[in-house]
Amino acid sequence: MQRNILFLQGPITPFFKLIADNLSAQGCACFRINLCFGDWLFWRGRESTEFRGSQQQWPAFIEQYLDQHQITDILLLGEQRFYHRHAIRLANARGIQVVTTDFGYLRPDWITFELNGMSANSDFPREPEKIMAMAEGLSEPDLQQQFKDSFVRQVFWDMQYHLLSTVLRVLYPGYRSHQLHHPIWVYLGTGLRLLKLRLFRQRQARQVIETFVHSNSRYMIFPLQMANDFQIRAYSDYDSLEQAIEEVMVSFASHAPEDMSLIIKLHPLDPGLTNWRSICYKLAKNYAVTDRVHFIDGGSLDDLIAHCEGVVTINSTVGIWSLRQEKPTICLGEAVYKIEGLTHAGTLNHFWQKPLLPGSTLCQSFFRALAAGIQIRGVYYNQPGLDFAVEQAAKRLIQNKINRFEL
Repeated sequence: MQRNILFLQGPITPFFKLIADNLSAQGCACFRINLCFGDWLFWRGRESTEFRGSQQQWPAFIEQYLDQHQITDILLLGEQRFYHRHAIRLANARGIQVVTTDFGYLRPDWITFELNGMSANSDFPREPEKIMAMAEGLSEPDLQQQFKDSFVRQVFWDMQYHLLSTVLRVLYPGYRSHQLHHPIWVYLGTGLRLLKLRLFRQRQARQVIETFVHSNSRYMIFPLQMANDFQIRAYSDYDSLEQAIEEVMVSFASHAPEDMSLIIKLHPLDPGLTNWRSICYKLAKNYAVTDRVHFIDGGSLDDLIAHCEGVVTINSTVGIWSLRQEKPTICLGEAVYKIEGLTHAGTLNHFWQKPLLPGSTLCQSFFRALAAGIQIRGVYYNQPGLDFAVEQAAKRLIQNKINRFEL
């Protein structure tokens, strides 16, 4: 059967274009709809269709497009974006395969490549017995880092995409971004925060971590996600990051042992537009736990996890990191790893007192099945990891081995 593959918005990298080049060489017909100038920028050199209409016009447009070009597959990042939600709904009604991608659950040099969606929308099973059966016979994945990504290139490409899309918005007058903040403020805020991090915050964070590690003090970690993280908006009951922080603080104040501390760690890419340090300490003061709550910006998350008694997360991939170290983990939202026997099944109030350890055998099975079925090795922003990921993605797509859980 002829494969007609439509690429919608993807990671801000040539990843999708390179996959299209690979698939075209194997006889597939590759299509692209650009919603903004940044989309065109990372697809330039290949034929595409420009959608310049409003969001109200998009459902009818994409429905006609899918039928006219007899699309068989759609590739995209962010299944909860407005444009993608409508495309997926129409694709599902037509039996069109939808493949989603994003940074890997197994970081730093893995990429997620799975059917239908991520987190709560992931087809990855949540039943321990199914995971154990799936992992039977699979080899252990090599989780040692093989490819190094480029943060500098990631920042450069991201700025190109968003700033040029903003400046040249007149070319796509109907486009509405899923981002919460204007990109200029994001970049200015991020730059100022990284400067502060380099000058003194990193040193302060290391001192806090060293104090807790060397004194063998009891503590749990709450690594913050980005406020604009779609995982929070789409796959949790929280309306905002601040709401989640307050819930954690209230529970900690009421139920955590008196000799336990809570370390709140800022996301390394937070744009600095909200003073999370002030918010956290104000809440700590309100609930009389200022002496047991510590906010840090920087420092080694691996070191923090290695010596902690548990990790609290909404649904960050940090939960994967903590499970790799077999640390008690509670997921307050929905995530692919929120599985009975893997994460804490009780309440947050109970977690402070008696956090449940993940089952070792289930952990091993989970990582074998995860790596084999919905992860590909590689990175988005640097060679040779980018080419390696492209080759695997194209191969799995052509051979219909996405979510097949085999090595």
